Amino acid sequence: MEFVFLAYPSCPELRILSFVGVSLVYGLIITGNILVVVSIHTEARLCTPMYYFLGSLSGIEICYTAVVVPHILTNTLQSEKTITLLGCATQMTFFIALGSADCFLLAVMAYDRYVAICHPLQYPLLMTLTLCVHLVVASVISGLFLSLQLVAFIFSLPFCQTQDIEHFFCDVPPVMHLVCAQNHIHEQSVLVAAILAIAVPFFLITTSYTFIVAAVLEVRSAAGRHRAFSTCFSHLIVVLLQYGCCAFMYLRPSSSNHPKQDQFISLVYTLGTPLLNPLIYALRNSEMKEAIGGVLTRNWLSQNS
Repeated sequence: MEFVFLAYPSCPELRILSFVGVSLVYGLIITGNILVVVSIHTEARLCTPMYYFLGSLSGIEICYTAVVVPHILTNTLQSEKTITLLGCATQMTFFIALGSADCFLLAVMAYDRYVAICHPLQYPLLMTLTLCVHLVVASVISGLFLSLQLVAFIFSLPFCQTQDIEHFFCDVPPVMHLVCAQNHIHEQSVLVAAILAIAVPFFLITTSYTFIVAAVLEVRSAAGRHRAFSTCFSHLIVVLLQYGCCAFMYLRPSSSNHPKQDQFISLVYTLGTPLLNPLIYALRNSEMKEAIGGVLTRNWLSQNS
């Protein structure tokens, strides 16, 4: 059994233009996130929990986009845009697993900021390297476990004769449209998984920032308040981008889905968010800018020596 993707342009000129545009964005995503990872691992001053989580987030973003973007690029130029049942299930598994890990890790980063601002004296004792590694691993394993449960449930349902997917890749909402005898229980099961991956981490982030705001408002120095808020601002922008798109896509009834609208939103959280993450953190953080500049300078000097 094979599925056919219908979202790709049929006009040859538009296909080439789409291929060039997506390739350019994908190249920027890989370059930006690799620069963040390399900068954090080569600069001794960035060996802190906050930057460790940021580097882990960039690593997940690289894998997350690698699951679908090369597939999108291949299908853009191919005449037959098909995928096998097993290929679709595999792609969905890793896409949902890494996307969920991304959401869980953003919640972990909010907790890190909460401890740093609300309990600064205990921060070095609480946020040890061992705990940081465990939190990152737990985020990935939780995402994979949740994804396996969801994908196993979806692909155990009967599919209709229609095998056309109104999308660029195997995402949950368009694939669920192909399920025959879809009922309220099926929709609620998918919604529960979405709540666990999106709503629960977002609630933890909101709780963390509630305590952060309360603690910062007690700081008498305006400079101190500005410094505390500035360390959280970049993270908040990323959270709003990631959770806004994911909530719109997954936390709504299937009856309100619109294929064209969903295709655009999926491109935002598949290409837009991974592209903006390193830009937001680098532009808002002087230490990251200096570290990335140092990496680029060393690389240029090594090539010209």
